[in-house]
Amino acid sequence: MRLKISEWIATCFKVGYLPLAPGTWGSAFAILLWWVLLKDLNAYVFGVIIIIFLLIGIVVSNIIIDQSGNHDPSYIIIDELVGQWLALLFLPEGFFNIAIAFILFRFFDIIKPWPIRLIEKLPKGLGVMSDDLTAGLITLVLIQVINIYIF
Repeated sequence: MRLKISEWIATCFKVGYLPLAPGTWGSAFAILLWWVLLKDLNAYVFGVIIIIFLLIGIVVSNIIIDQSGNHDPSYIIIDELVGQWLALLFLPEGFFNIAIAFILFRFFDIIKPWPIRLIEKLPKGLGVMSDDLTAGLITLVLIQVINIYIF
């Protein structure tokens, strides 16, 4: 029973099982949820929600990793949800910023430049969640810089 609930949470209600690029589906799902439920929240409340989902993600990832023996199953996409949400925190208005947040986050999550690749080596669920959290943080900072200095 524990694995079933953990699986539903870790895969974001089975979105992680969609074919081809489950991480990209996870990021798109994160943006959809943000747009429908979270974009008008106070940024600090949204930050607390991100932290709660981060902690839940570590727990459910650990359960799935222990049960499957796979150190980072691709169908676990709660990490994309959390990382993409972090990239959307304090996001300036506009479709352009949403698109840039999506593209930059996916880029950093796929390419995994330093320090993301290093952070990914943390054990189990902490590593699964932390690399995407770092990709989201880098994206968040870059979007703010782009909006301050370019637009």
